[in-house]
Amino acid sequence: MKRKGLIILLIVAIVVIALYSGIKGSYNNMVVRSEAVSAQMSNVENQYQRRADLIPNLVNTVKGYASHEQTTLEGVVEARAKATQTKINIDDAASLSKYTEAQGELSSALNRLMAISESYPDLKANQNFRDLQTQLEGTENRISVERRKYNEAAQGFNTYIKMFPRNILAGMFGFAPKAYFEAQAGAEQVPQVQF
Repeated sequence: MKRKGLIILLIVAIVVIALYSGIKGSYNNMVVRSEAVSAQMSNVENQYQRRADLIPNLVNTVKGYASHEQTTLEGVVEARAKATQTKINIDDAASLSKYTEAQGELSSALNRLMAISESYPDLKANQNFRDLQTQLEGTENRISVERRKYNEAAQGFNTYIKMFPRNILAGMFGFAPKAYFEAQAGAEQVPQVQF
């Protein structure tokens, strides 16, 4: 009888240890994946900040050649201010959407600023302007790459926490799906080119 009780106690101990290990492993993996998503969002924000840091130099360069384009220059400055003031919460899709919208407005303002250069050959020939334009183009590419990497990290995290039985643990420990970067409204429409 004593031996039977010892065997039952041993089996219960093994089951408890296995459950503990499984829960601990899943929880720790959720933490690691969540932190990877946060780190990737920091990379995205770094690239947006890099772009924002280039804008004052670009505006000042253009201002010297196109002083009567004040409305466009002010639009860029205002869009930059709005984009840098918008805070992001990766656990909230509405926050991410608002952040993306502010960054999109800044991109549109920058496109208008770049279009000005077509009217000013001296500006287009300015080495400083060309260098800033090249840096800005490179930054836009980096932003695109970092956003894609963020979406991949968010997808990996979201998939992980939605699979059974981890979905139960994720709910118990407060892990929620991360929002994705999405294309801006109207991006699916082909632009019309008229000559």
